[in-house]
Amino acid sequence: MKWFLDVLRGAVIGLANVIPGVSGGTMMVSMGIYDKLIYCINHLFTEFKKCISILLPYLVGMAAAILIGSFALKAAFANYPLPTNTLFIGLILGSLPFILREMKGERIGWQGAVIFVLLFALVVGLKLIEKENVAKLTLSFGSVLLMLVLGAVCSAAMVIPGVSGSMILKTLGYYEPVVTEAIPATVRGLTGGDWAAVGQNLGILIPFLIGIVVGIFGIAKLIEILMKKWKGWTYCGILGMVAASPVVILMEPKIYDGFNVWIGVAAVVTLALGILVASRLGGDPEPASKA
Repeated sequence: MKWFLDVLRGAVIGLANVIPGVSGGTMMVSMGIYDKLIYCINHLFTEFKKCISILLPYLVGMAAAILIGSFALKAAFANYPLPTNTLFIGLILGSLPFILREMKGERIGWQGAVIFVLLFALVVGLKLIEKENVAKLTLSFGSVLLMLVLGAVCSAAMVIPGVSGSMILKTLGYYEPVVTEAIPATVRGLTGGDWAAVGQNLGILIPFLIGIVVGIFGIAKLIEILMKKWKGWTYCGILGMVAASPVVILMEPKIYDGFNVWIGVAAVVTLALGILVASRLGGDPEPASKA
């Protein structure tokens, strides 16, 4: 049962990572597994067997959710944008008690308040400069290098709570080419035997994935250092970014398309469902260092 629940937690993180405005790091915090996953990433090679056994179900859930989400989320956002977004707002709001609990007893002071405000403003500011441009990708040496860099940048955003890697991709114009085009095209090519399409799209996705892996290890080490030296202030920053996430989601005009009374009711229901799921999948799991 625990393995299955961890797969579900990984699926929530995976879905969050493909939705612009929603952070996978936020979902990790909401389910009380953030510190554990950061520990496992940083100690993967020194405690390989233990860390891989902890990470594996999350990775399985994330991979499945990203593949399915690339198809399903496109339809959900097209047909039910507000209820779909309020589901994730519920997941985010459900995380706040876990963050506040981690901050209990830590040194905060006025410095923590300043950090909270600055990082709240940073996340909202990223949304304000977001552009609706769509870049074109071709299989070339320049595109491979670009995908490596984009993967590293987005991995940092995936790990840092409140910062959406998908939103950064969308701002730069690469969300559609990578998430809603290259991933589904690869799956269709594999199932339909179109190996030329598979090769074309894997040439884009593989460098992107390599960049993600490299970036995750780098940012995870930085976060571990911050947690050890300035845990209270670090969580103030996390709280600021997490609190900004619902604001960023609600700033998107497209989510209100087709609004009516029933859509409003559905949005309230999915909001409550998100809070419930966050509370059920959260809790107080044992830290990886003690597992």
